[in-house]
Amino acid sequence: MTTPAVEDVQRHSELKRSITGKQLYFYVVGDVLGSGIYVLVGLVAAAVGGAFWMAFLAGVAIAAITGLAYAELVTKYPQAAGASLYINKAFRSPLLTFFITICMLSANMAAVGSLASGFVRYFSGVVGLSEESIWGATVVALVFVGIITVINLIGITESVVANVVMTFIELTGLVIVVIIGVIALVEGVNSPSVLLQFSAEGSPVIAVLAGVSLAFFAMTGFENAANVAEETINPSRAFPRALIGGMLTAGVVYVLVSIAAALALPIDVLAGNTLLEVIRADLFFIPATIMIVVFGLIAMVAISNTTLVTVVAQSRILYGMAREDVVPSVFAKVHPTRRSPYVALLFGAAVVGALLVIGAAIRASQAGLPEEQQLDVVDRLATITVVFLLFIYALVIVACLKLRGQDETSDTYRASTPLLVIGMLGNLAVLAYTLIDDPAALLWVAGLLAVGLVLFLAEKFFGHKKDGPRGPGAADPQAVDPSSSTHQEI
Repeated sequence: MTTPAVEDVQRHSELKRSITGKQLYFYVVGDVLGSGIYVLVGLVAAAVGGAFWMAFLAGVAIAAITGLAYAELVTKYPQAAGASLYINKAFRSPLLTFFITICMLSANMAAVGSLASGFVRYFSGVVGLSEESIWGATVVALVFVGIITVINLIGITESVVANVVMTFIELTGLVIVVIIGVIALVEGVNSPSVLLQFSAEGSPVIAVLAGVSLAFFAMTGFENAANVAEETINPSRAFPRALIGGMLTAGVVYVLVSIAAALALPIDVLAGNTLLEVIRADLFFIPATIMIVVFGLIAMVAISNTTLVTVVAQSRILYGMAREDVVPSVFAKVHPTRRSPYVALLFGAAVVGALLVIGAAIRASQAGLPEEQQLDVVDRLATITVVFLLFIYALVIVACLKLRGQDETSDTYRASTPLLVIGMLGNLAVLAYTLIDDPAALLWVAGLLAVGLVLFLAEKFFGHKKDGPRGPGAADPQAVDPSSSTHQEI
């Protein structure tokens, strides 16, 4: 029988449950839209041709089906840690759970580093900072990550409110692109037939698959919402609607923006470039010189929004798995007044900062080499992010099917089984193509897995285990001082 003292500690150790269904919806929209659409459109266009909107549509479909599995699992287990928790529940394998945790953390931290670098590019264009100033750009990136971390340390409510505000700002930028597309259609800049044209190389199917491999990265991020389940009001009701609704909203915007970009510019001009090229076409009623600055600021907000949500996710993964005794228990500590997992947040910021500094040092050492011989660490880690996430998505769908009939209530959402099977095959197909297209990525995957195995063995043999069961509802007695009189009730 649980004693009142233990109940008091567990009550105080929980995260603050304050996110509403509407806030969660914009949280999903903001995270999925994020910076991907601002930078990936040109790359997808180069791979597919004028019909590249089909690649985004296919990516949206695969991601939305994967979201159904997350929606079902969240209604069963509305707790922090997301995919790591679900796979732990389904397979009960500490090694596999730790492996997935390492995959998720690696993907999230690499993404934050990549986003910070993307922020610097737009920031440099707006304020006139030379991108050749490697260490100056690195300082800007470190400050950016620091500010995002501070917002998260203040609390999840403030983070979600900031997310909602930034979502509306980044949507404004995408609406501008759609308006430009309508103007281009009326003025006949490009024939609508361009929307059915594929690149000359290879078959249309291979072209679309190549595009999906890139476009899917723009759809990732929805899984981060699962990591704030423990902080959502009535998650069984709120999550399925907010998650699927947010993903479909973002998907519709992606397709519309893709069509608009194809109508506004020749595909060979758009190929390999960002949405900024659409602004430079000078079809909007405001001069392009002004719009380039405005759009650059909007893109910076979009990147900040994605980074904010990604930092929230990585800290909740550490927090949730610390309570499962998968990672050291210190990561389960939450701030006594702000109720945020501050140790996990600070650790994540430190790792991302180290990645940025190491990346800058490598760039500085390669300054004299031809550009094609230089290793872009951030871009490589972004590719690894996609590889990890596609594997995790497929495994989450398997976990969802394996857990059918367990821990279900009248409020549990149930996804369509045939759709889940299609989603799993879709994830595996995109994963296989990505690895075939970029086999060098396997070496980086192997290296990260080797590091993860070392950490697992260190935790297994030297980690401090708590007495008694450590289920997902069990809190770390040391997470918060139970005698503290300054706390917020759940």
